[in-house]
Amino acid sequence: MVTHNINIVRDKIADVCTLCGRNPADIKIIAVSKNTGLSLINQAISAGIKDLGENKAQEFSEKFPLFSDEINWHFIGHLQRNKVKYIVGKAGIIHSVDSIKLAEEINLQAARAGVVQTILIEVKTSGEAEKFGLTDNSAVVNLAKFCSTSKNLNLAGLMTMAPLTDDEKIIAKCFSDLRKLKEELNSTGFKLSELSMGMTNDYEIAIKEGATMLRLGTAIFGERDYSKSWKEQ
Repeated sequence: MVTHNINIVRDKIADVCTLCGRNPADIKIIAVSKNTGLSLINQAISAGIKDLGENKAQEFSEKFPLFSDEINWHFIGHLQRNKVKYIVGKAGIIHSVDSIKLAEEINLQAARAGVVQTILIEVKTSGEAEKFGLTDNSAVVNLAKFCSTSKNLNLAGLMTMAPLTDDEKIIAKCFSDLRKLKEELNSTGFKLSELSMGMTNDYEIAIKEGATMLRLGTAIFGERDYSKSWKEQ
C-alpha cells in the first residue's frame, strides 16, 4: 500500500511540474510519520523515501535511534522551548520556529551540541486562530535578522499551512503569500531557498506556488488510528 501511494504521489508531482514548468527533483517529499508504526515507515524507506517528519518531541525522540543516519529528520510541529534540547542536532531541519525566544533557545542548544541547526520560520498565512506562526511581516523580518546573526542557526526558508477548505483560491493565496514574502526577504539580502508548504489535501496547489518541501502523511501512510500509539500501529 505504502509503495503504491508513494508512486501515485510522485506521478502527481511530475504531472503538476510539467504543467507549471518545474523540475520534480527540486521538490522534496517529507513523509509525515506521526503515529505511524515501524512497518509502514520501513515500507516508505524501501520505496525511496529519505525524509521523515514528526510533530511531537517525545515520539521523535523514541523513533530517532531506530533508523540509520541515511534518514533526514524534520521536526514540523509546534516546539516548546523546554523540548528543544531533544530535537537540536537530530532533526536536520526544524520547520516551526515562530518566535525570537524559541530561536534563542535553539541557538543555545545548538551551540552546546556543537552544531549549526537549520531552521525555517513558520508564518501563519491562513489567519486561523488555532494555527501557530507569525502573522506580521515585520515580525518575520525581525526574526530573520536575529537568525542571521546567530552563529548556530542556519535560516533556510519559510513554512506555512493552508486552511482545510475546498476553495482553491484561498489555499493558493496562502501559498503565494509565503512565496512573495520569501522573495521580499531575499531582495533585502537574505538567501532563503526553501518553502515548506503543501500537505495531503493541497500539495498540488503548493507545487504551483513554488513549494520545495511537501509534508505528506495520509497520502503516503493512509488514515491512522489516533486511539492507539505509534507502537501499536
